[in-house]
Amino acid sequence: MTPDTIGALTAWALIVPECVAYAQIAGVPVQNAFYGAPVALLAYALFGRSNHLIVGATSAAAVLSASTVSAVSSDPAKAATLSTALALIAGAVLIAAGVARLGFVADFLAEPVLLGFLFGMALTIMVRQLGKIAGVPTGDGDFFQRLWHVFGHASDWSWTSIAVGVIAIAALLALERSVPKLPAALVVLLAGIAVSAALNLQDHGVDVVGKIPRAVPTPSWPHLSSSDWTALVAGSFGVALIVFAESFSIAKGLAAKHGERVDAGREMTAMGAANAAVGLFRGFAVSGSASRSAAAEAAGASTPMTSVVAAVAVLITGLLLTPLFTDLPEPVLGAIIIVAVRSFLKVAELRRYWHRDRMSFAVAATALLGVLVFDLLPGLVIAVVLSLVLFIAYSSRPRLAELGRVGTGRVWGDITLHDDARTVPGLLVLRPDAQLFFGNTQRVTDDVLAHVANANPKPRTVVLDLSASYGMGLPSQDAIEELVARLKREDVDVWFAHVRRHDPGTAAPELGRPAEIFPDADTAAQTFQSVADDSLR
Repeated sequence: MTPDTIGALTAWALIVPECVAYAQIAGVPVQNAFYGAPVALLAYALFGRSNHLIVGATSAAAVLSASTVSAVSSDPAKAATLSTALALIAGAVLIAAGVARLGFVADFLAEPVLLGFLFGMALTIMVRQLGKIAGVPTGDGDFFQRLWHVFGHASDWSWTSIAVGVIAIAALLALERSVPKLPAALVVLLAGIAVSAALNLQDHGVDVVGKIPRAVPTPSWPHLSSSDWTALVAGSFGVALIVFAESFSIAKGLAAKHGERVDAGREMTAMGAANAAVGLFRGFAVSGSASRSAAAEAAGASTPMTSVVAAVAVLITGLLLTPLFTDLPEPVLGAIIIVAVRSFLKVAELRRYWHRDRMSFAVAATALLGVLVFDLLPGLVIAVVLSLVLFIAYSSRPRLAELGRVGTGRVWGDITLHDDARTVPGLLVLRPDAQLFFGNTQRVTDDVLAHVANANPKPRTVVLDLSASYGMGLPSQDAIEELVARLKREDVDVWFAHVRRHDPGTAAPELGRPAEIFPDADTAAQTFQSVADDSLR
Protein backbone atom coordinates (compact mmCIF):
# COMPACT_ATOMS: atom_id res chain seq x y z
CA MET A 1 0.00 0.00 0.00
CA THR A 2 1.10 3.59 -0.66
CA PRO A 3 1.88 5.92 2.28
CA ASP A 4 -1.26 7.94 1.46
CA THR A 5 -3.41 4.81 1.66
CA ILE A 6 -1.88 3.84 5.00
CA GLY A 7 -2.45 7.39 6.26
CA ALA A 8 -6.05 7.27 5.03
CA LEU A 9 -6.79 4.01 6.86
CA THR A 10 -5.18 5.45 9.98
CA ALA A 11 -7.45 8.48 9.74
CA TRP A 12 -10.46 6.20 9.09
CA ALA A 13 -9.72 4.29 12.30
CA LEU A 14 -10.16 7.56 14.20
CA ILE A 15 -13.01 8.98 12.12
CA VAL A 16 -15.38 6.04 12.69
CA PRO A 17 -15.57 6.15 16.51
CA GLU A 18 -15.45 9.94 16.53
CA CYS A 19 -18.36 10.13 14.06
CA VAL A 20 -20.50 8.24 16.55
CA ALA A 21 -19.24 10.26 19.51
CA TYR A 22 -19.41 13.72 18.02
CA ALA A 23 -22.86 13.17 16.52
CA GLN A 24 -24.11 12.72 20.06
CA ILE A 25 -22.32 15.89 21.18
CA ALA A 26 -23.95 17.76 18.29
CA GLY A 27 -27.34 16.35 19.31
CA VAL A 28 -28.07 14.67 15.97
CA PRO A 29 -28.60 11.03 14.95
CA VAL A 30 -25.37 9.09 14.44
CA GLN A 31 -26.08 8.46 10.76
CA ASN A 32 -25.86 12.22 10.12
CA ALA A 33 -22.18 12.08 11.00
CA PHE A 34 -21.67 9.35 8.38
CA TYR A 35 -23.61 11.44 5.86
CA GLY A 36 -21.26 14.37 6.29
CA ALA A 37 -17.86 12.76 6.91
CA PRO A 38 -17.02 11.59 3.36
CA VAL A 39 -18.45 14.76 1.83
CA ALA A 40 -16.28 16.96 4.08
CA LEU A 41 -13.15 14.99 3.20
CA LEU A 42 -13.80 15.22 -0.54
CA ALA A 43 -14.71 18.92 -0.45
CA TYR A 44 -11.52 19.85 1.37
CA ALA A 45 -9.41 17.65 -0.91
CA LEU A 46 -10.86 19.59 -3.84
CA PHE A 47 -10.58 23.15 -2.50
CA GLY A 48 -7.96 23.03 0.26
CA ARG A 49 -4.22 23.46 -0.10
CA SER A 50 -2.87 21.64 2.95
CA ASN A 51 -1.35 18.27 2.11
CA HIS A 52 -1.92 16.93 5.62
CA LEU A 53 -5.12 18.39 7.08
CA ILE A 54 -7.93 15.89 7.71
CA VAL A 55 -11.36 17.54 7.97
CA GLY A 56 -14.41 16.20 9.75
CA ALA A 57 -16.50 16.37 12.90
CA THR A 58 -14.57 17.72 15.91
CA SER A 59 -15.47 18.32 19.51
CA ALA A 60 -15.30 22.11 19.15
CA ALA A 61 -17.45 22.24 16.02
CA ALA A 62 -19.94 19.72 17.41
CA VAL A 63 -20.45 21.41 20.76
CA LEU A 64 -20.75 24.87 19.17
CA SER A 65 -23.29 23.47 16.71
CA ALA A 66 -25.30 21.94 19.54
CA SER A 67 -25.15 25.14 21.59
CA THR A 68 -26.32 27.28 18.65
CA VAL A 69 -29.12 24.91 17.70
CA SER A 70 -30.39 24.51 21.26
CA ALA A 71 -30.66 28.29 21.57
CA VAL A 72 -32.98 28.32 18.54
CA SER A 73 -35.13 25.30 19.41
CA SER A 74 -35.28 22.70 22.16
CA ASP A 75 -37.17 20.26 19.95
CA PRO A 76 -34.92 17.19 19.39
CA ALA A 77 -36.85 16.37 16.21
CA LYS A 78 -35.62 19.62 14.61
CA ALA A 79 -32.01 19.35 15.79
CA ALA A 80 -30.69 17.53 12.72
CA THR A 81 -32.32 19.95 10.27
CA LEU A 82 -31.18 23.00 12.22
CA SER A 83 -27.63 21.60 12.43
CA THR A 84 -27.61 21.09 8.68
CA ALA A 85 -28.81 24.65 8.07
CA LEU A 86 -26.20 25.99 10.50
CA ALA A 87 -23.42 24.22 8.58
CA LEU A 88 -24.72 25.76 5.36
CA ILE A 89 -24.80 29.29 6.78
CA ALA A 90 -21.39 28.95 8.44
CA GLY A 91 -20.01 27.60 5.17
CA ALA A 92 -21.43 30.57 3.26
CA VAL A 93 -19.93 32.98 5.81
CA LEU A 94 -16.50 31.35 5.45
CA ILE A 95 -16.65 31.33 1.65
CA ALA A 96 -17.59 35.02 1.55
CA ALA A 97 -14.87 35.89 4.08
CA GLY A 98 -12.30 33.83 2.17
CA VAL A 99 -13.12 35.55 -1.13
CA ALA A 100 -12.78 38.89 0.69
CA ARG A 101 -9.35 37.78 2.00
CA LEU A 102 -10.37 38.05 5.65
CA GLY A 103 -8.29 35.12 6.86
CA PHE A 104 -6.31 37.46 9.10
CA VAL A 105 -9.27 37.74 11.52
CA ALA A 106 -8.15 34.54 13.25
CA ASP A 107 -5.04 36.42 14.37
CA PHE A 108 -7.22 38.60 16.58
CA LEU A 109 -8.11 35.66 18.82
CA ALA A 110 -5.39 36.21 21.38
CA GLU A 111 -3.69 33.03 22.56
CA PRO A 112 -4.69 33.41 26.25
CA VAL A 113 -8.32 33.96 25.20
CA LEU A 114 -8.33 30.89 22.96
CA LEU A 115 -6.64 28.85 25.71
CA GLY A 116 -9.34 29.79 28.22
CA PHE A 117 -12.17 29.27 25.75
CA LEU A 118 -11.01 25.78 24.72
CA PHE A 119 -10.33 24.83 28.36
CA GLY A 120 -13.88 25.81 29.29
CA MET A 121 -15.28 24.06 26.23
CA ALA A 122 -13.50 20.83 27.19
CA LEU A 123 -14.90 20.97 30.73
CA THR A 124 -18.38 21.61 29.34
CA ILE A 125 -18.11 18.58 27.07
CA MET A 126 -16.77 16.42 29.88
CA VAL A 127 -19.58 17.21 32.29
CA ARG A 128 -22.10 16.26 29.60
CA GLN A 129 -20.38 12.90 29.17
CA LEU A 130 -20.40 12.26 32.92
CA GLY A 131 -24.12 11.67 32.62
CA LYS A 132 -23.54 8.90 30.06
CA ILE A 133 -21.00 7.22 32.29
CA ALA A 134 -23.19 7.52 35.39
CA GLY A 135 -26.32 6.52 33.49
CA VAL A 136 -28.28 9.69 34.37
CA PRO A 137 -29.29 12.79 32.37
CA THR A 138 -27.20 15.93 32.83
CA GLY A 139 -30.15 18.29 32.65
CA ASP A 140 -29.94 21.78 31.19
CA GLY A 141 -28.07 24.95 32.02
CA ASP A 142 -24.43 25.93 32.36
CA PHE A 143 -21.48 23.79 33.44
CA PHE A 144 -22.15 24.17 37.16
CA GLN A 145 -25.86 23.44 36.87
CA ARG A 146 -25.18 20.29 34.87
CA LEU A 147 -22.51 19.15 37.31
CA TRP A 148 -24.85 19.75 40.25
CA HIS A 149 -27.60 17.81 38.45
CA VAL A 150 -25.35 14.76 37.90
CA PHE A 151 -24.14 14.62 41.50
CA GLY A 152 -27.58 15.55 42.83
CA HIS A 153 -28.90 12.31 41.31
CA ALA A 154 -26.17 10.09 42.73
CA SER A 155 -28.81 7.73 44.08
CA ASP A 156 -29.82 6.96 40.48
CA TRP A 157 -26.32 6.17 39.24
CA SER A 158 -25.78 2.86 37.47
CA TRP A 159 -22.64 1.35 38.94
CA THR A 160 -22.40 -1.11 36.06
CA SER A 161 -22.42 1.82 33.65
CA ILE A 162 -19.77 3.61 35.73
CA ALA A 163 -17.58 0.50 35.74
CA VAL A 164 -17.82 0.24 31.94
CA GLY A 165 -16.93 3.91 31.52
CA VAL A 166 -13.99 3.82 33.94
CA ILE A 167 -12.59 0.66 32.35
CA ALA A 168 -12.92 2.27 28.89
CA ILE A 169 -11.07 5.42 30.02
CA ALA A 170 -8.31 3.34 31.61
CA ALA A 171 -7.99 1.22 28.46
CA LEU A 172 -7.79 4.29 26.22
CA LEU A 173 -5.09 5.90 28.31
CA ALA A 174 -3.13 2.66 28.61
CA LEU A 175 -3.23 2.00 24.86
CA GLU A 176 -2.24 5.56 24.03
CA ARG A 177 0.77 5.30 26.31
CA SER A 178 1.92 1.76 25.53
CA VAL A 179 1.00 1.46 21.83
CA PRO A 180 0.76 5.04 20.53
CA LYS A 181 0.45 4.04 16.87
CA LEU A 182 -2.59 1.85 17.56
CA PRO A 183 -6.00 3.54 16.99
CA ALA A 184 -6.99 3.27 20.65
CA ALA A 185 -10.47 4.75 20.15
CA LEU A 186 -11.37 2.20 17.47
CA VAL A 187 -9.97 -0.71 19.51
CA VAL A 188 -11.92 0.30 22.62
CA LEU A 189 -15.07 0.92 20.58
CA LEU A 190 -14.94 -2.54 18.99
CA ALA A 191 -14.11 -4.16 22.32
CA GLY A 192 -17.04 -2.35 23.95
CA ILE A 193 -19.42 -3.60 21.25
CA ALA A 194 -18.16 -7.18 21.64
CA VAL A 195 -18.41 -7.18 25.45
CA SER A 196 -21.83 -5.51 25.36
CA ALA A 197 -23.20 -8.10 22.94
CA ALA A 198 -21.65 -11.02 24.83
CA LEU A 199 -22.79 -9.95 28.32
CA ASN A 200 -26.01 -8.24 27.21
CA LEU A 201 -25.06 -5.09 29.14
CA GLN A 202 -28.33 -3.39 28.25
CA ASP A 203 -30.13 -5.73 30.64
CA HIS A 204 -27.76 -4.61 33.41
CA GLY A 205 -28.62 -0.91 33.25
CA VAL A 206 -26.12 0.15 30.59
CA ASP A 207 -27.52 2.34 27.79
CA VAL A 208 -26.49 1.43 24.23
CA VAL A 209 -26.52 3.42 20.99
CA GLY A 210 -29.16 1.25 19.35
CA LYS A 211 -29.88 0.64 15.71
CA ILE A 212 -28.28 3.06 13.26
CA PRO A 213 -29.75 3.26 9.75
CA ARG A 214 -27.43 2.76 6.81
CA ALA A 215 -25.90 6.11 5.97
CA VAL A 216 -25.79 6.91 2.26
CA PRO A 217 -25.05 10.61 1.62
CA THR A 218 -27.80 12.11 -0.53
CA PRO A 219 -28.32 15.83 -1.14
CA SER A 220 -31.19 17.38 0.78
CA TRP A 221 -32.13 21.00 1.43
CA PRO A 222 -33.08 21.79 5.05
CA HIS A 223 -36.70 22.94 5.06
CA LEU A 224 -37.07 25.51 7.82
CA SER A 225 -39.07 28.63 8.40
CA SER A 226 -37.49 31.99 7.63
CA SER A 227 -37.45 32.78 11.35
CA ASP A 228 -35.37 29.66 12.06
CA TRP A 229 -32.88 30.58 9.32
CA THR A 230 -32.60 34.09 10.71
CA ALA A 231 -32.15 32.83 14.27
CA LEU A 232 -29.17 30.72 13.19
CA VAL A 233 -27.25 33.57 11.55
CA ALA A 234 -25.71 35.10 14.68
CA GLY A 235 -24.44 31.76 15.97
CA SER A 236 -23.08 30.84 12.55
CA PHE A 237 -20.44 33.56 12.81
CA GLY A 238 -19.14 32.06 16.04
CA VAL A 239 -19.09 28.58 14.51
CA ALA A 240 -17.30 29.92 11.42
CA LEU A 241 -14.69 31.72 13.51
CA ILE A 242 -13.81 28.73 15.67
CA VAL A 243 -13.91 26.30 12.74
CA PHE A 244 -11.44 28.41 10.77
CA ALA A 245 -9.19 29.26 13.73
CA GLU A 246 -8.93 25.60 14.70
CA SER A 247 -8.37 24.37 11.13
CA PHE A 248 -5.89 27.03 10.05
CA SER A 249 -3.72 26.67 13.15
CA ILE A 250 -3.42 22.92 12.47
CA ALA A 251 -2.79 23.37 8.74
CA LYS A 252 -0.21 26.10 9.35
CA GLY A 253 1.65 23.98 11.91
CA LEU A 254 1.82 20.94 9.63
CA ALA A 255 2.85 23.07 6.65
CA ALA A 256 5.69 24.67 8.62
CA LYS A 257 6.89 21.22 9.67
CA HIS A 258 7.23 20.18 6.02
CA GLY A 259 8.56 23.46 4.65
CA GLU A 260 5.25 24.27 2.93
CA ARG A 261 2.90 27.22 3.03
CA VAL A 262 -0.86 27.57 3.31
CA ASP A 263 -2.82 30.67 2.39
CA ALA A 264 -5.27 31.90 5.03
CA GLY A 265 -7.82 33.16 2.51
CA ARG A 266 -7.76 29.96 0.50
CA GLU A 267 -8.07 27.82 3.64
CA MET A 268 -11.02 29.90 4.79
CA THR A 269 -12.74 29.32 1.44
CA ALA A 270 -11.94 25.58 1.57
CA MET A 271 -13.39 25.22 5.08
CA GLY A 272 -16.45 27.11 3.92
CA ALA A 273 -16.84 24.73 0.97
CA ALA A 274 -16.50 21.72 3.29
CA ASN A 275 -19.18 23.03 5.66
CA ALA A 276 -21.52 24.07 2.87
CA ALA A 277 -21.16 20.64 1.25
CA VAL A 278 -21.82 18.91 4.57
CA GLY A 279 -24.93 21.04 5.03
CA LEU A 280 -26.22 19.96 1.63
CA PHE A 281 -25.78 16.30 2.59
CA ARG A 282 -27.50 16.39 6.02
CA GLY A 283 -24.34 16.60 8.11
CA PHE A 284 -23.30 19.14 10.75
CA ALA A 285 -20.45 21.62 11.17
CA VAL A 286 -16.93 20.28 10.52
CA SER A 287 -13.41 21.50 11.14
CA GLY A 288 -9.81 20.38 10.84
CA SER A 289 -8.91 17.62 13.28
CA ALA A 290 -5.59 17.78 15.09
CA SER A 291 -5.61 14.11 16.15
CA ARG A 292 -6.57 12.67 12.76
CA SER A 293 -4.23 14.99 10.84
CA ALA A 294 -1.29 14.16 13.09
CA ALA A 295 -2.00 10.42 12.96
CA ALA A 296 -2.30 10.39 9.15
CA GLU A 297 0.85 12.51 8.77
CA ALA A 298 2.81 10.20 11.09
CA ALA A 299 1.67 7.22 8.99
CA GLY A 300 3.19 8.79 5.87
CA ALA A 301 0.30 10.73 4.30
CA SER A 302 1.61 13.56 2.14
CA THR A 303 -1.05 14.50 -0.46
CA PRO A 304 -4.80 15.27 -0.59
CA MET A 305 -5.30 11.73 -1.93
CA THR A 306 -5.29 10.69 1.74
CA SER A 307 -8.62 12.47 2.23
CA VAL A 308 -10.06 10.89 -0.93
CA VAL A 309 -9.18 7.34 0.16
CA ALA A 310 -10.43 8.03 3.71
CA ALA A 311 -13.71 9.32 2.26
CA VAL A 312 -14.22 6.09 0.35
CA ALA A 313 -13.49 4.03 3.49
CA VAL A 314 -15.96 6.06 5.59
CA LEU A 315 -18.58 5.81 2.82
CA ILE A 316 -18.28 2.01 2.84
CA THR A 317 -18.56 2.02 6.64
CA GLY A 318 -21.76 4.06 6.56
CA LEU A 319 -23.21 1.93 3.78
CA LEU A 320 -22.41 -1.55 5.16
CA LEU A 321 -21.15 -1.46 8.75
CA THR A 322 -23.56 0.73 10.75
CA PRO A 323 -25.46 -2.30 12.15
CA LEU A 324 -22.30 -3.18 14.08
CA PHE A 325 -22.82 -0.16 16.36
CA THR A 326 -26.18 -1.32 17.75
CA ASP A 327 -24.69 -2.74 20.97
CA LEU A 328 -22.14 0.06 21.51
CA PRO A 329 -22.39 1.14 25.19
CA GLU A 330 -23.01 4.84 25.79
CA PRO A 331 -20.40 4.92 28.62
CA VAL A 332 -17.76 3.82 26.10
CA LEU A 333 -18.71 6.71 23.84
CA GLY A 334 -18.51 9.07 26.81
CA ALA A 335 -15.07 7.72 27.67
CA ILE A 336 -13.83 8.20 24.07
CA ILE A 337 -15.02 11.81 24.08
CA ILE A 338 -13.55 12.64 27.50
CA VAL A 339 -10.15 11.26 26.54
CA ALA A 340 -10.27 13.02 23.15
CA VAL A 341 -10.92 16.50 24.58
CA ARG A 342 -8.53 16.26 27.53
CA SER A 343 -5.79 17.77 25.33
CA PHE A 344 -7.60 21.11 25.66
CA LEU A 345 -7.05 21.09 29.43
CA LYS A 346 -3.68 22.83 29.27
CA VAL A 347 -3.07 23.20 32.98
CA ALA A 348 0.68 23.59 32.51
CA GLU A 349 0.12 26.50 30.13
CA LEU A 350 -2.22 28.21 32.59
CA ARG A 351 0.38 27.69 35.30
CA ARG A 352 3.04 29.26 33.05
CA TYR A 353 0.84 32.30 32.53
CA TRP A 354 0.24 32.54 36.29
CA HIS A 355 3.96 32.62 37.04
CA ARG A 356 5.15 34.74 34.12
CA ASP A 357 2.24 36.86 32.84
CA ARG A 358 -0.54 37.53 35.33
CA MET A 359 -2.46 39.71 32.88
CA SER A 360 -2.62 36.92 30.29
CA PHE A 361 -3.65 34.49 33.03
CA ALA A 362 -6.49 36.82 34.04
CA VAL A 363 -7.65 37.01 30.42
CA ALA A 364 -7.54 33.21 29.99
CA ALA A 365 -9.38 32.70 33.29
CA THR A 366 -12.05 35.22 32.27
CA ALA A 367 -12.65 33.43 28.97
CA LEU A 368 -12.77 30.08 30.79
CA LEU A 369 -15.29 31.27 33.36
CA GLY A 370 -17.33 32.97 30.62
CA VAL A 371 -17.79 29.59 28.93
CA LEU A 372 -18.58 27.77 32.18
CA VAL A 373 -21.06 30.33 33.46
CA PHE A 374 -22.70 31.64 30.28
CA ASP A 375 -22.27 28.62 27.97
CA LEU A 376 -20.27 28.38 24.76
CA LEU A 377 -21.65 31.04 22.45
CA PRO A 378 -21.75 33.82 25.05
CA GLY A 379 -18.33 32.59 26.18
CA LEU A 380 -17.10 32.88 22.60
CA VAL A 381 -18.40 36.45 22.40
CA ILE A 382 -16.58 37.26 25.62
CA ALA A 383 -13.40 35.70 24.17
CA VAL A 384 -13.63 37.75 20.95
CA VAL A 385 -14.38 40.98 22.83
CA LEU A 386 -11.43 40.32 25.14
CA SER A 387 -9.16 39.80 22.14
CA LEU A 388 -10.23 43.12 20.65
CA VAL A 389 -9.85 44.90 24.00
CA LEU A 390 -6.33 43.49 24.34
CA PHE A 391 -5.44 44.63 20.83
CA ILE A 392 -6.84 48.13 21.39
CA ALA A 393 -5.20 48.44 24.81
CA TYR A 394 -1.83 47.31 23.45
CA SER A 395 -2.04 49.58 20.39
CA SER A 396 -3.13 52.60 22.41
CA ARG A 397 -0.19 52.41 24.85
CA PRO A 398 2.93 52.37 22.67
CA ARG A 399 6.30 52.52 24.36
CA LEU A 400 8.33 55.67 23.73
CA ALA A 401 12.01 54.72 23.56
CA GLU A 402 14.79 57.22 24.16
CA LEU A 403 17.72 56.69 21.80
CA GLY A 404 21.42 57.25 22.33
CA ARG A 405 24.49 57.00 20.13
CA VAL A 406 25.98 53.52 20.37
CA GLY A 407 29.78 53.54 20.42
CA THR A 408 31.45 56.10 18.19
CA GLY A 409 29.52 55.31 15.01
CA ARG A 410 26.30 56.61 13.54
CA VAL A 411 24.12 53.89 15.07
CA TRP A 412 21.53 55.02 17.56
CA GLY A 413 19.76 52.57 19.86
CA ASP A 414 17.38 52.30 22.80
CA ILE A 415 19.29 53.37 25.92
CA THR A 416 17.52 50.69 27.99
CA LEU A 417 18.79 47.96 25.65
CA HIS A 418 22.33 49.20 24.96
CA ASP A 419 24.57 49.80 27.96
CA ASP A 420 27.04 51.82 25.87
CA ALA A 421 24.42 54.11 24.33
CA ARG A 422 25.21 57.78 25.09
CA THR A 423 22.72 60.60 25.02
CA VAL A 424 23.85 64.05 23.94
CA PRO A 425 23.16 67.10 26.11
CA GLY A 426 20.73 69.38 24.35
CA LEU A 427 19.49 66.62 22.02
CA LEU A 428 16.58 64.30 22.81
CA VAL A 429 15.94 61.45 20.35
CA LEU A 430 12.66 59.59 20.85
CA ARG A 431 11.03 56.72 18.96
CA PRO A 432 7.42 55.52 19.38
CA ASP A 433 7.64 51.73 19.12
CA ALA A 434 4.27 51.37 17.37
CA GLN A 435 2.25 52.69 14.46
CA LEU A 436 0.77 56.10 15.27
CA PHE A 437 -2.99 56.36 14.78
CA PHE A 438 -5.85 58.38 16.22
CA GLY A 439 -6.12 56.10 19.26
CA ASN A 440 -2.55 56.52 20.53
CA THR A 441 -1.10 59.76 19.14
CA GLN A 442 -2.27 61.86 22.07
CA ARG A 443 -0.62 59.47 24.52
CA VAL A 444 2.62 59.62 22.50
CA THR A 445 2.64 63.41 22.41
CA ASP A 446 2.01 63.53 26.17
CA ASP A 447 4.94 61.17 26.71
CA VAL A 448 7.16 63.34 24.51
CA LEU A 449 6.29 66.39 26.61
CA ALA A 450 7.01 64.42 29.78
CA HIS A 451 10.46 63.41 28.47
CA VAL A 452 11.22 67.01 27.58
CA ALA A 453 10.13 68.22 31.02
CA ASN A 454 12.25 65.60 32.80
CA ALA A 455 15.36 66.01 30.66
CA ASN A 456 18.40 67.54 32.32
CA PRO A 457 19.64 69.72 30.75
CA LYS A 458 16.62 70.89 28.80
CA PRO A 459 16.93 69.81 25.14
CA ARG A 460 17.32 72.40 22.37
CA THR A 461 16.23 69.87 19.76
CA VAL A 462 13.86 66.90 19.84
CA VAL A 463 14.16 64.30 17.07
CA LEU A 464 11.08 62.09 16.71
CA ASP A 465 11.89 58.83 14.91
CA LEU A 466 8.75 57.65 13.06
CA SER A 467 10.22 54.45 11.65
CA ALA A 468 7.36 52.37 13.11
CA SER A 469 4.69 54.47 11.41
CA TYR A 470 4.18 53.54 7.77
CA GLY A 471 1.42 56.12 7.41
CA MET A 472 -0.53 58.60 9.51
CA GLY A 473 -4.05 59.91 9.20
CA LEU A 474 -4.93 63.57 9.54
CA PRO A 475 -5.90 63.30 13.25
CA SER A 476 -2.41 62.03 14.05
CA GLN A 477 -0.78 64.71 11.90
CA ASP A 478 -2.83 67.40 13.61
CA ALA A 479 -1.77 66.13 17.05
CA ILE A 480 1.89 66.11 15.99
CA GLU A 481 1.61 69.66 14.66
CA GLU A 482 0.14 70.77 17.98
CA LEU A 483 3.11 69.14 19.73
CA VAL A 484 5.53 70.99 17.45
CA ALA A 485 3.79 74.30 18.07
CA ARG A 486 3.84 73.81 21.84
CA LEU A 487 7.54 72.92 21.92
CA LYS A 488 8.33 75.87 19.66
CA ARG A 489 6.84 78.11 22.31
CA GLU A 490 9.31 76.57 24.75
CA ASP A 491 12.22 77.25 22.32
CA VAL A 492 12.58 73.57 21.46
CA ASP A 493 13.00 72.60 17.79
CA VAL A 494 11.34 69.39 16.56
CA TRP A 495 12.76 67.30 13.74
CA PHE A 496 11.43 64.06 12.28
CA ALA A 497 13.34 61.04 11.01
CA HIS A 498 12.32 58.01 8.98
CA VAL A 499 9.06 59.51 7.79
CA ARG A 500 7.55 56.88 5.52
CA ARG A 501 6.47 57.63 1.99
CA HIS A 502 2.72 57.33 1.54
CA ASP A 503 1.00 55.32 -1.16
CA PRO A 504 -0.91 57.30 -3.80
CA GLY A 505 -4.37 58.19 -2.60
CA THR A 506 -3.49 58.33 1.09
CA ALA A 507 -3.12 61.50 3.11
CA ALA A 508 0.23 63.13 2.47
CA PRO A 509 2.14 64.12 5.59
CA GLU A 510 2.07 67.84 6.35
CA LEU A 511 4.92 67.65 8.83
CA GLY A 512 7.28 69.58 6.55
CA ARG A 513 5.56 72.86 7.40
CA PRO A 514 6.43 73.15 11.08
CA ALA A 515 9.40 70.79 11.27
CA GLU A 516 12.26 69.41 9.24
CA ILE A 517 11.87 65.87 7.84
CA PHE A 518 14.66 63.36 7.27
CA PRO A 519 13.11 60.70 5.03
CA ASP A 520 15.69 57.93 5.24
CA ALA A 521 17.90 56.23 7.77
CA ASP A 522 21.21 57.49 6.35
CA THR A 523 20.15 61.11 6.36
CA ALA A 524 18.76 60.77 9.86
CA ALA A 525 21.95 59.17 11.16
CA GLN A 526 24.06 61.91 9.59
CA THR A 527 21.83 64.56 11.12
CA PHE A 528 22.03 62.93 14.55
CA GLN A 529 25.83 62.90 14.26
CA SER A 530 25.97 66.52 13.10
CA VAL A 531 23.70 67.79 15.86
CA ALA A 532 25.63 65.80 18.43
CA ASP A 533 28.97 67.14 17.26
CA ASP A 534 27.63 70.71 17.27
CA SER A 535 26.31 70.19 20.80
CA LEU A 536 29.67 68.94 22.04
CA ARG A 537 31.66 71.84 20.59
